[in-house]
Amino acid sequence: MEAVLPSVAEELLREIKRCYQETSEISDEHLLGLKFIFGPTALYALDLVDQRSVTHVTSPSRRSTFQVTGSSGKMYTCYKACHYCSCPAFSFSVLRRHESMVCKHILAVYLSQAMGTCQELMVSDKQMIEILLAKED
Repeated sequence: MEAVLPSVAEELLREIKRCYQETSEISDEHLLGLKFIFGPTALYALDLVDQRSVTHVTSPSRRSTFQVTGSSGKMYTCYKACHYCSCPAFSFSVLRRHESMVCKHILAVYLSQAMGTCQELMVSDKQMIEILLAKED
């Protein structure tokens, strides 16, 4: 079962995608919506999108995940289906303290997909297993 964002966040992301396809930009109204719903996380996520830091990784067996290069240069694995990220901020701010809905890396995944800026990478099934089973430092 795939996890879902609150309906207002889902609708905003759909609107951003529609608007971006038509105009190749995010309107001020949508930027304000992102800030209202996601707080300061939105600005950090947009910065990651601008840097083209999001990669959609797929394998022949149809497994898929996202890798996001964070602002520190560290690579984080994100699972869109369950809104999970391997970063420490996700564990602390999202899971432990419930201060945020998602971390900047997961929001960057959503935004990069809406804006069509997500990098695509096909890897072997063996490489995908290594990505999925990678231990964090």
